[in-house]
Amino acid sequence: MSNPFAAVAITKHGVEMARDLVERFPGTDLYYMSKFARGDEAMKGYQMFEGSVKLILPDLFKQYNGLIIIISLGAVVRMIAPILEDKKKDPAVVVIDDRGEHVISVLSGHLGGANELTRELATVLGARPVITTASDVQQTIPVDLFGRSFGWTIESFDKATPVSASVVNEERVAVVQETGETNWWTYEKPLPSHIRVYTDAQEAMHAEFDATLLITDRLIAPEEEAVLLRNGVLYRPKSLVIGMGCNRGTPADEIESVIFETLAELRLSLRSVRSIATIDIKKDEQGLLEICGKYGWKLEAYTPEQLNAVPLANPSETVFKYTGAYGVCEPAALLSSGASEWLLEKKKSGNVTISIARVHYPQTTAAGSGAGR
Repeated sequence: MSNPFAAVAITKHGVEMARDLVERFPGTDLYYMSKFARGDEAMKGYQMFEGSVKLILPDLFKQYNGLIIIISLGAVVRMIAPILEDKKKDPAVVVIDDRGEHVISVLSGHLGGANELTRELATVLGARPVITTASDVQQTIPVDLFGRSFGWTIESFDKATPVSASVVNEERVAVVQETGETNWWTYEKPLPSHIRVYTDAQEAMHAEFDATLLITDRLIAPEEEAVLLRNGVLYRPKSLVIGMGCNRGTPADEIESVIFETLAELRLSLRSVRSIATIDIKKDEQGLLEICGKYGWKLEAYTPEQLNAVPLANPSETVFKYTGAYGVCEPAALLSSGASEWLLEKKKSGNVTISIARVHYPQTTAAGSGAGR
């Protein structure tokens, strides 16, 4: 199925509600018992089944991102128990009572999106959302979702559970943020006093804390890892822009090799690369397109006029002769990142020139509200 959600009903009232729901909640396929068929199911694309719903749940688990089940909570728990695998794989499961009064987040509340799905469904139905995840109830940082809306990725997930426990139990938590979006605190209340924000890992190294949320695009030194990630989670924000120029026809593997080598030299993480920036005559360069496609990066292209508006210490007449711009990788990196200076101004390697800049993020009161700055 192409839709992300499936709604399942087995009672007369449940089917009524489900038919109404799928009309108002796009992206949802509907399954219900054939004895409630009305004759319009084929036209509407509704799926009929006979026997126990338990028989179709294993397939639905594999096909959909979220299941909306209009059955009693206890019955759902018993039916899904044998097919659960891992919270990183299991779909969101939301249960709605037969009268549509409560929408309950049952499984994969954070990673699977059940909590958000519960809120959306409750709004559509005019029902009460029931969410029991501690971080949601307490309105604090959800460790396994932290920064996900910005595109941050978690590099070290092993300590997510104990770190989450430290957050909700109001133990001393250090948020060490060296780069990335700072407006991650979205609640109206102030940042809790047990959560302290640091902008530098070395500063945090000398502090006392029980758990760490480390946000950085740097490769972590062993001594930092021993302290900060002893009970910590490492997040990679999309904070690096690679400015790039290359000769026509440069193969993707050569471009990739230069990127790897350069990031390693600067002790930067590949996971934090957001985009490649270049001149518009390179927007169809196959090697660049292949690399961006492989890693999910955006390819940003600028006109010579845009590039020439960026002051350069060493403008190149040769580059201008062939492109109309006095530089490519250096100004492209600054234009894309919004930065005023480079982490690496320019390096030439074979057929490739490369520059790296860190994305400029405006400071907000979210990060500034921490007590440990």
